[in-house]
Amino acid sequence: MDVRAFLRAKLLALEGRGRQLAKIDHRSVGIRPQDLPYTPSPRHFAAVNERLAAIDNRIAGQLAALREKVSNLRPNQVLTAMAMVEREIDRARRTWGLFFEVFGQRGSSFAPVLAAHDVIADDCYAAVIPAVARLYPGPKLRPITYMEQGFSPVTWRRGVQLSRLLGETNPFPLIRIPWDRDNLWQGVFLHECSHNLQADLGIWHENRNAVVTRILRESRDASIARIYARWHKEIFADLAALLLGGPSAAWGLALFLSHPRQRVLTYRAKGAHPPGYFRVLILAEMLRRMGFARDGAQLAHVWRTLYRVRPGDRLPPVLLASAPKMAHAVVDEIAFQTRRNLAQHALADVIPFRRSDEAAIKDGARRLSEGHSLPTELPPRFLVSAAAYALSHKGAHPHALTRRVIAHLAESYSSGPVTYVTEPAALAA
Repeated sequence: MDVRAFLRAKLLALEGRGRQLAKIDHRSVGIRPQDLPYTPSPRHFAAVNERLAAIDNRIAGQLAALREKVSNLRPNQVLTAMAMVEREIDRARRTWGLFFEVFGQRGSSFAPVLAAHDVIADDCYAAVIPAVARLYPGPKLRPITYMEQGFSPVTWRRGVQLSRLLGETNPFPLIRIPWDRDNLWQGVFLHECSHNLQADLGIWHENRNAVVTRILRESRDASIARIYARWHKEIFADLAALLLGGPSAAWGLALFLSHPRQRVLTYRAKGAHPPGYFRVLILAEMLRRMGFARDGAQLAHVWRTLYRVRPGDRLPPVLLASAPKMAHAVVDEIAFQTRRNLAQHALADVIPFRRSDEAAIKDGARRLSEGHSLPTELPPRFLVSAAAYALSHKGAHPHALTRRVIAHLAESYSSGPVTYVTEPAALAA
């Protein structure tokens, strides 16, 4: 075999691999008729297939050009062109593989719990959109949850470039749930939903700039302002989770963040997450501002008892000294100051949480623990908090509680094609 014949053989191998992953559907991911109640919408499949088709068209074009030029180009030029085709094949393989995993789980025993989490995520949007409907461009595809290895839930927001897909953008929000965190009482799930809300509402950069300005004004220290600028996304998601789920969400996040003191009391340079010590004290301040001062004081007391700061703890003295003042400032700025992209409303105006909401949650917890049917008017996001109360305060059995809440939410799951259809976006005055 001479060089040209060798290169033509490689081209044939590329052609054999290159056009196989252009479409994904129910059959290819193993969804059966009985799985349809939990299946993502046709629009979700269409969004992925549009992406796969675009990649497939690039592969087809590159292969066609290679066929014409393989005899005329120098060997290294042919290998370079083939490497470009390989890159697109890799992109198709990664994209198809990710959504095979995401969609295929709806044909497994985890389908009901994933559908239940979708309902909660959908309800988080439903809580926000009415207040800012004219600012929210529609239609939008609902978030989709799936399960994967990992310590904590993670979200990939709509439109973000995914390195695992070689820079392809995410067509709709994805929320990953670790295999062992499929419980419906975890407040951290509301935190992940809040990341998507922040991105879709268009306040990502506005929030950061406001936090930097406020912290710089309050601290007169540019280094502290830079640190809180890195932390702004996580603090926003924490505070929004409390507005979505109330005090129970704060306690749930604290449970998630409770680790040996070495981890909670360690500052990580350039990290996006505040150390757990500061993070929970910010939650306590948020509860106070929301009108739940007693819960906030109890949370702060528990946290400071668990984590008494000592000489030698790995927290910068300047952050420790400024923590109470900065907690007040960052909570006020993120949750209670108006934003242009929220039509001159504050986050607490857009997602109001009232004492009547907390009462409904606690009634739901009672009904869960006593085995009564749940009121259908209790929003799914509140059911997360009700389940947490039923577990921690009412002594509900965790597995039985999970099964009951999953069944309640999965029954209401609808794979309708589109949610959050609103009027076109308009600028706030």
